[in-house]
Amino acid sequence: MESRSWSSAICTCLYHSLLLVSVYAQPQEDSILSRFQHYLQINTAQPAPLYQEATDFLISQANSIGLHSQSVEFVKGKPVVLLKWTGSHPNLPSILLNSHTDVVPVEQHKWDHPPFDAHLDSLGNIYARGSQDMKCVGMQYLEAIRRLKSSGFQPLRSIYLSFVPDEEIGGHDGAEKFAHSDFFKELNVGIVLDEGLASPTDNYRAFYAERSPWWLVIKAAGAPGHGAKLYDNSAMENLLKSIESVRRFRASQFDLVKAGFKAEGEVVSVNMVFLKAGTPSPTGFVMNLQPSEAEAGFDIRVPPTSDPESLERRIAEEWAPASRNMSFHLGQFKQKGPVYDKHGRPIITKTDSSNPWWNLLEEAVRKANGKLGKPEIFPASTDARYFRDLGLPAIGFSPMANTPVLLHNHNEFLNQDEYLKGIDIYESIIRDYASYVDQTTDEAPKDEL
Repeated sequence: MESRSWSSAICTCLYHSLLLVSVYAQPQEDSILSRFQHYLQINTAQPAPLYQEATDFLISQANSIGLHSQSVEFVKGKPVVLLKWTGSHPNLPSILLNSHTDVVPVEQHKWDHPPFDAHLDSLGNIYARGSQDMKCVGMQYLEAIRRLKSSGFQPLRSIYLSFVPDEEIGGHDGAEKFAHSDFFKELNVGIVLDEGLASPTDNYRAFYAERSPWWLVIKAAGAPGHGAKLYDNSAMENLLKSIESVRRFRASQFDLVKAGFKAEGEVVSVNMVFLKAGTPSPTGFVMNLQPSEAEAGFDIRVPPTSDPESLERRIAEEWAPASRNMSFHLGQFKQKGPVYDKHGRPIITKTDSSNPWWNLLEEAVRKANGKLGKPEIFPASTDARYFRDLGLPAIGFSPMANTPVLLHNHNEFLNQDEYLKGIDIYESIIRDYASYVDQTTDEAPKDEL
């Protein structure tokens, strides 16, 4: 009897303890999710993002955690919000956690839920523009640091959080100006984390490089002619020949991906994004007149493992040859990012033992019960390229497993459980990064030797 009573008392005690933990945890989770929803509800869609509203919100969050904060405008009306948690050894190279505040536009009528309501459905999915790209990451940084500060953790290295504008339109007035400023040099950054992609599998995805954007316009010229006349080298005919040549190249690259020989980020992608031709009239286009000019725009993405000179020759000799009245020169690129650094080396972040930050990331994810997949080249472009251009290691990472890739899509969403787990992952990463001292270099603080 006595033994049964003791056992019963233990069970009762455990039940009440678990109940208290559950009751306490639920309001905490609700607060975490409501902060995320608040950030998502700020409409920062291009071309008219509410940057000031986002800045006010982020600085209020920094104040609630006890982080130093400031807003810097390299271009008027486009603030870079910088938050700081000072390390106990601020002479060590710092950690930069970067994210962007802007999001892409939406077609509201094609969404099941209003894209800036941050609707939480019965399955725990949070629908909002920016839920994956990339307001989730910015808030996960903050929530992870909130937890670390509450636990009494003190970083050795200083930690900076940067929230930059205009990534979705190239980042030229945001991360690019930030990275090349004297202001940035004073931060003494040693490692940068930036955005990655969702993973449909259990494995998180991490990116060590990205494809460089080459935005190209090809023009064709020719004599105007009657709509019924057949003759060689009309502007439209020559442009169509170029488009067909581009299509064949695109198919050859896509076949490598479909066959599993290469990942998407390892091939050159080419997509036609606009076609401009014809003679306009008040009722549409003139139908019996062949135009004297025609042009097409292409979004080309070039991995650092490719040969950019070979691609440039292909453009000049096959896609826009002067012999077909095509005009092409490098100045016609709308945007042409570098593939190699100033020393002629591919712009990549190493993923071997020579880069301790990569090893630390893998270990931190493992300790938080996550798994990393094979290192990848990011198939598009992020702000990380501006930091890699400086020679800094930069890793793209967004902790979203078992999640469809929905950035820039209608009905973009992130499940609340994946969001909360991502905070655990970042808490582990930030703790390990902020505690790291390289004993093989002179960066170790003297009291650590």
